[in-house]
Amino acid sequence: MRKEQKAEVVAQIAAQIEAAEAVYAVDYRGLTVTQAAELRTRLREADARFRVVKNTLSLRAADQAGAEQLKALVSEGPTALTFVQGDPALAAKALDVFSRQAQVLELKGGLLGDRALDVEELRRLARLPAREQLNAQLAGVVASPLTGLARGLGALVSGLAIALGQVREQKEKEAPAAAAPAETQAADEPEAEAGEAPAAPDESPEQTPAEAPAAAAEADGDGTSNEDSAEQEKEAEQE
Repeated sequence: MRKEQKAEVVAQIAAQIEAAEAVYAVDYRGLTVTQAAELRTRLREADARFRVVKNTLSLRAADQAGAEQLKALVSEGPTALTFVQGDPALAAKALDVFSRQAQVLELKGGLLGDRALDVEELRRLARLPAREQLNAQLAGVVASPLTGLARGLGALVSGLAIALGQVREQKEKEAPAAAAPAETQAADEPEAEAGEAPAAPDESPEQTPAEAPAAAAEADGDGTSNEDSAEQEKEAEQE
């Protein structure tokens, strides 16, 4: 490989290191071409790229990208790098599963963001659920109290509506019973007034001016007849 080609490869690797969410290093000794193709397919599904590069070029690329922690992983033994653009846990799982199934591909560690990962940390990361599964679990945890709150509020509103309905029905039942005595009293009052009206006149009615002289005349007439009778009796005795 000419010097210009090496510089181009180093620049490519440095750019991949800088753009990656995570970078994993593995010892690929014993890996066949068929197995390498199968591994690349699995990693591609996890949005990751598997690349075999000479250690000298990887070291230069790590220097150029400022990834000093990655240099310790590529300093010894044949090393291949996996550049992860997608879910770091999903790519780590693909590497770990393939390593156990094919009995090749020794994990060496990796770089997650700015943090260096040793072999055990990389394996623990591989055992984590995928990002989509974690998001679903988190959504379920968050939604569970909200669902309980919504159900509780729904039950409270429903119970309040039932209670208000019962109060309204009770008032509607009591209203006719309260109106009945009032109607009875209203019906009795006119009868009492009608019965009291004829019982009033105990006093004698006053005489009109036309009736007064007539009464006086009757009294005078009676007095005159009595006097004449007395004189007639005296004359009869003298005779």
